[in-house]
Amino acid sequence: MSIFIFSFLLLSVCHAAIFDIVNQCPYTILAAAIPGGGRQLLPGKNWTIFVNPRTDDARIWARTGCTFNSSGYGRCETGDCDGLLECQTYGSPPNTLAEFTLNGFNNLDFIDISLVEGFNVPIEFSPITGCNHAIQCSTNITGQCPDELKTSGGCNNPCTVFKTDEYCCKSGNLWAAAIPGGGKQLDKDQTWTINVNVDTTGGRVWARTGCNFDSSGHGSCETGDCNGLLECQAYGKPPNTIAEFALNQFNLDFIDISLVDGFNVPMEFSPTSGCARGMIQCSADINGQCPTQLKTNGGCNNPCTMFKTNEYCCNSGGCGPTNYSRFFKGFCPDAFSYPLDDKTSTFTCPGGASYKVVFCP
Repeated sequence: MSIFIFSFLLLSVCHAAIFDIVNQCPYTILAAAIPGGGRQLLPGKNWTIFVNPRTDDARIWARTGCTFNSSGYGRCETGDCDGLLECQTYGSPPNTLAEFTLNGFNNLDFIDISLVEGFNVPIEFSPITGCNHAIQCSTNITGQCPDELKTSGGCNNPCTVFKTDEYCCKSGNLWAAAIPGGGKQLDKDQTWTINVNVDTTGGRVWARTGCNFDSSGHGSCETGDCNGLLECQAYGKPPNTIAEFALNQFNLDFIDISLVDGFNVPMEFSPTSGCARGMIQCSADINGQCPTQLKTNGGCNNPCTMFKTNEYCCNSGGCGPTNYSRFFKGFCPDAFSYPLDDKTSTFTCPGGASYKVVFCP
């Protein structure tokens, strides 16, 4: 059987996990990894990468039908990552994926094989030590691919081919909300610009999902609802991923992403001018791996809302991290995960900077 094999050894939470990537296919492939880059693998050859602990949303995949020049630029028929030999971004479908999060919720590693982006080569994904469970996808999917999904080098996914909500599991729009600012329905790739006064404190931007509003702007949302109004006058109802800001405080802007109210959509928060720091992001699949006790329609709720105890709500002014806050922190290390979280989750820019919030980056 010809197969692309990934094995890994987790050395310790203080060091790195070793991933041994082996090409047992009878043809040359271009292996790819985020984090890791890329490497050409002849049949029978292997490539070892070292991945930092607490890495989330990571992927390993094979690229086929590739041609690159001596500078590392070219293209691949499947799994191409912006024409680079050393991948900096995820690959283009179709590609069979090995996905992993290291030292996540309850100090566990999460691994899976995904066909959400289609299939190009068979894969096995297995731990070397510490766990005795290999997962495998070795069926000849390409040879039996439905005609509608057939493409050069693989079997594509229906979202890429048809681009409908039925297959992509996205409504294609959401309802942005801001305090100050109000609210607006946003179709996919649409933008909304708001002007916020300097010296604003307690500002928030968030997404609402599963909304229905009448012509007068009254209705409800499944997540992030603000008292049933399209034009928000109050903060949203959990669960909702939040971009928070306080402007021109001691000549500095303070910004953060907060999961204290739970999570509904991935988010990026970044300065666009006037600040040298990079973006902060929470883009992990938190909803898909949400603990059963926190699951709710449209999102992953916060434990204070669910259990209403001081341990989770910090009502008395003193509390520490919990297993649930560690779950959120494991997926999004730069985000606030409970009310008294480490202040290193707050980032600063010079007062007067401009910012961008992206939903589903």
